[in-house]
Amino acid sequence: MNQDPIRIGVIGLGNMGSAHAGYLARGEVEGAVLTAVADPVAARRDWAQEQLGNEVRTYGSTQELIASGEVDAVLIATPHYAHPEEAKAAFRAGLHVLVEKPAGVYTKQVREMNEAAAASGRVFSLMYNQRMNPLYRKMRELIADGELGELRRINWIITDWYRPQSYYDSGGWRATWAGEGGGVLMNQSPHNLDLFQWITGLMPSRIRAFCGFGKHRDIEVENDVTAYAEYANGATGVFITSTCDAPGTNRLEISGERGKLVAEDGKLTFWRLRVPEPEFNRDYKGGFGSPETWRIEVPLPGGDPQHHRAVTRNWVDGIRTGAPLAAPGEEGIRGLELCNAMLLSTWTDGWVELPLDEERYLQALQERIDASSSRKDPAAAGARLDVQGTH
Repeated sequence: MNQDPIRIGVIGLGNMGSAHAGYLARGEVEGAVLTAVADPVAARRDWAQEQLGNEVRTYGSTQELIASGEVDAVLIATPHYAHPEEAKAAFRAGLHVLVEKPAGVYTKQVREMNEAAAASGRVFSLMYNQRMNPLYRKMRELIADGELGELRRINWIITDWYRPQSYYDSGGWRATWAGEGGGVLMNQSPHNLDLFQWITGLMPSRIRAFCGFGKHRDIEVENDVTAYAEYANGATGVFITSTCDAPGTNRLEISGERGKLVAEDGKLTFWRLRVPEPEFNRDYKGGFGSPETWRIEVPLPGGDPQHHRAVTRNWVDGIRTGAPLAAPGEEGIRGLELCNAMLLSTWTDGWVELPLDEERYLQALQERIDASSSRKDPAAAGARLDVQGTH
């Protein structure tokens, strides 16, 4: 067990990076101390010097922070394209790594990051903070314990991501292929795509998706998605998300042989069959009829309401004591593969088999990056990674 505090550096001081730096500087993660931050924007470094204390060193680049000797671990909260490259640089320097969502923009670069993590032997986690939400943890627990039996259907409508045009106009890199690499799937829904497979333990065998690009908004990326998934056991799934529904909905429903779980409005309801459906179907001779159903309001355990901080604490515990990770970094590729498959299905107007053809996706993405509006915006140049140089 490592008794010394883990010296952490935060790379990127945008909205999320600043929040992470704040709770670390306030000492809210036991066994960790914030010792350095990095951001290329001078105003953000000035903010850090004013708000985080004189003990925290500031750097103008990722490379300077990594080479400083001031940190044992880094929390990366930079633009999406940069995540894998910066993580690999940290692994090469022998540092532990926690990456903000998404793991990256396309699975090929994330797979390379995973390989670098494995070779380094360092502790690698991903900021999938919704894995710490008691609601979703309880759903996963019930399914893993067999309470639903074999799964048959997964439906998630997650449309409470409303974003007006002014949000997209706030930065030339926003909602562009070169700036963010995608829209609602890449920016708002990575947690949901992760949970879609993490809660059930199932990845689809193929996906057919219909993405609306710039639907009701003047943007180039997807902001309205309906996807249909098929699984090897015969189960099906539907994933619907949007940034232009008002009011939106967040309802996750998972059905199996023994009933269904419904998560909505922060509550979990278990509609439990007294007799499993296959058994009822086999034995019932009355014509019309259905299994007796019990409605159970499932009590949820407590936990740290600040789920981001909880993931960071879990990562630090993993470094210090070898505690199991709630969100191993290597698992970030799964939700991203769903995202990539949904986009590729729309672009090709057909089914996409999983595992994903990574080269085919990368080629299709590159075509859109080359034509992206943010390529023409000098203000966006510092906010994105030139993907042409990463493959």
